[in-house]
Amino acid sequence: MDRRKFLAAAGVGTAAATLAAPALAQDKRQWKMVTAWPKNLPGPGVAAQILADRITTLSGGRIEVRLFPAGELVPGRGVFDAVSEGTAELYHAVPAYWGSKSKGILLFGSQPFGLRADEQFGWLYHGGGQALYDEMYGRFGIKPFLCGNSGPQWGGWFRNEIKSAEDLKGMKFRTTGLASEMAAKMGMAAEAMSGPAMFQALQTGALDAGEFIGPWTDSALGYHQVAKNYYWPGVGEPSSAEECGVNTEAFNSLPDDLKQVVSLACESLYNPVWTEYTTKHAASLRKLVSDEGVQVKMFPADVITAMGKAAAEVIDELRQDDDELVKRIAESFVAYRDSVGSYMVYADNGQMNARAAVMGY
Repeated sequence: MDRRKFLAAAGVGTAAATLAAPALAQDKRQWKMVTAWPKNLPGPGVAAQILADRITTLSGGRIEVRLFPAGELVPGRGVFDAVSEGTAELYHAVPAYWGSKSKGILLFGSQPFGLRADEQFGWLYHGGGQALYDEMYGRFGIKPFLCGNSGPQWGGWFRNEIKSAEDLKGMKFRTTGLASEMAAKMGMAAEAMSGPAMFQALQTGALDAGEFIGPWTDSALGYHQVAKNYYWPGVGEPSSAEECGVNTEAFNSLPDDLKQVVSLACESLYNPVWTEYTTKHAASLRKLVSDEGVQVKMFPADVITAMGKAAAEVIDELRQDDDELVKRIAESFVAYRDSVGSYMVYADNGQMNARAAVMGY
């Protein structure tokens, strides 16, 4: 090759590389993730860090996500507003915390006597729920994604034994979302607070009882130290979806491949998070019973009946809400719940009941 042509070609290559370097640098984004959880709290705190790391890795570092746990940049209950206003680019929390924005939001997280974790995912991805989820959160400048699920939550930790629905009246009880409204209709004083705050309130007697998530996370927060009666089933939250909310402007500024990165990072965590909860809840429950003297008790039949009646009233009110979008969300949820629920009698419920009977669980 002619030396002059080689040098010329080399010069072009060097110039191209010089121009490409700033372009690559400009393509990198540094995003702040704020969460509703203490750092590395077993369950949601761990899942939030995994999601931050996964977006960073799958994007090849083009989106570098730094996590700020609750209270470090904004309070845990302030993460929705922080992302809506652009203070942070994304958050990790649960829809159950945003009922003050719109009651329609609450249906995307958990519903009394509602959807299991797999059904919740099915509603959004195959039953029209995601379009409604996008429409509702779009009002606040947020693009929402499901990114995990706790599976069935528990009925709660009670300082005293519950013998009938009458025992619940006047009780100060920590819960969130639509479960709070169900509890209120039963005469309970429902209070929303963080997981660590719930421990302090149970310890001092400011709360009579409360529910947070399930054995794995609950044992890490120490509830068994201040209340020994652990009740099931958690009909107030048959599952609880975890979500990632992304500032709409930040999301729309991404090229298509990075939009897919964020979307797939969230979607790919749903089953791993859910199945980790299930696995570690099971192991933790055994330890709570064998090592900590926890008494596992089933709610009396009249309590479950009263909860069912109250839950039906809560859902009916959403179906008659003045907000047309809330009504559409509620109707979509009910249609999917009833369609899949009637099938589960023969499918998952039937199989699991048969297994329990044969295995003697």
